[in-house]
Amino acid sequence: MVFKNYYKILDLETSHVSIEEIKVAYRQAAKKYHPDLNVGDNLAEEKIKDINEAYRTLSVPASKRKYDRIWNARFNKGQKAFSGKGEKGKMLEMFIGNIEKQEKASNNTNHNTAKKGENIETEISITIEEAYFGMKKKLSFRTGEGKNKNIEIKIPQGIQNGEKIRLMGQGKPGQNGGKNGDLFIKINIEDGKKFKLKQNDLYTDLYLTPWEAALGVKLNINSIDYDQETKIYIPRWNPKWRKN
Repeated sequence: MVFKNYYKILDLETSHVSIEEIKVAYRQAAKKYHPDLNVGDNLAEEKIKDINEAYRTLSVPASKRKYDRIWNARFNKGQKAFSGKGEKGKMLEMFIGNIEKQEKASNNTNHNTAKKGENIETEISITIEEAYFGMKKKLSFRTGEGKNKNIEIKIPQGIQNGEKIRLMGQGKPGQNGGKNGDLFIKINIEDGKKFKLKQNDLYTDLYLTPWEAALGVKLNINSIDYDQETKIYIPRWNPKWRKN
């Protein structure tokens, strides 16, 4: 039975982390290997299983302590596990994904072996609303053979600006029976007429009459999903606010 390095799986360099830090690391790892962002990627499916397994163990203090004791007993001979202080590189590396090893070994054999095709990268623009709700989008592009190819991709709900969607096997064809490369699609989120995006925050303009700005007012403003309203209060003008 392989004893997996759960801290390594969650991209943590030390075991001296809080439960909240483990939760943050889990969310980042789960998002990176989410099935919607890695369509058809068997390696990502295996990694997400390991990520969930690591989180179930390390997110509970009792099971985390037990895991650390077992690790210390097996690999560190009583030393503190994953101290991160001068021991980086000396820790036992538990690699997940035997497929990557096999591919590297295959590429180092000879020129007649199967070679995976090159990846293709492109980018598309979507609206803020499309990024918020998610959508399906049809793409048309020209292959290396000069043929037009149409595919449909799924934009996952809540995708971030600059993220990439990976489509397995949609890149350039492989050689000698090798697998096709992958298609990476970078997502660019464009500002709309009503909302603008700054990092993870939405901005919108609110227009007031002069008397509303002077006397103060309570208003309802629609959120991006339009079925919810947020109440805001504009305070009455105070002469002390005037700049000197």
